[in-house]
Amino acid sequence: MANETATLAGGCFWCLEAVYELLRGVNSVRSGYTGGARPDPTYEAVCSGTTGHAEAVQVEFDPAELSYREILEVFFTIHDPSTLNRQGADIGTQYRSAIFTHSDEQRATAHEVIAELTEQRLWDDPIVTEVTPLDVFYPAEEYHAQYFQRNPEAGYCRLVVAPKVAKARAKFVDQLKR
Repeated sequence: MANETATLAGGCFWCLEAVYELLRGVNSVRSGYTGGARPDPTYEAVCSGTTGHAEAVQVEFDPAELSYREILEVFFTIHDPSTLNRQGADIGTQYRSAIFTHSDEQRATAHEVIAELTEQRLWDDPIVTEVTPLDVFYPAEEYHAQYFQRNPEAGYCRLVVAPKVAKARAKFVDQLKR
């Protein structure tokens, strides 16, 4: 079975990258930008909120080891999908909750998972995660790669990223790389 790619936006891409790098079946995680209109955006431009792009990650994974559904289960555990254009103190469309699909099958799975989670009423507010086909993904600047791994003592990493990594380690023990 060939590798697949998932493209997800759920707030700061450093958080998503740090969690997905822990999981078995994940071959690579790349931070970047997608969902907007401006070609070749920079981090500064995306942070300004004027590009329409979201901070996102592309996760290349082996579906024989980790399914797309499992990728989404992790996604919905490590961010709040019920806050529009916001994750914690990060506010703006660049921090929105979004799934950028690569196929009709991914789109269908994303809608199924959202419907199941909606039925479970895990959040007080409705899920606002957008599901749209991926248009183009722009890789982020190289200094964002493995940011948490290289900067674990940075304030944002200690206060925001580390708790999400700890939550994922605790909840997805069976899916962690050995």
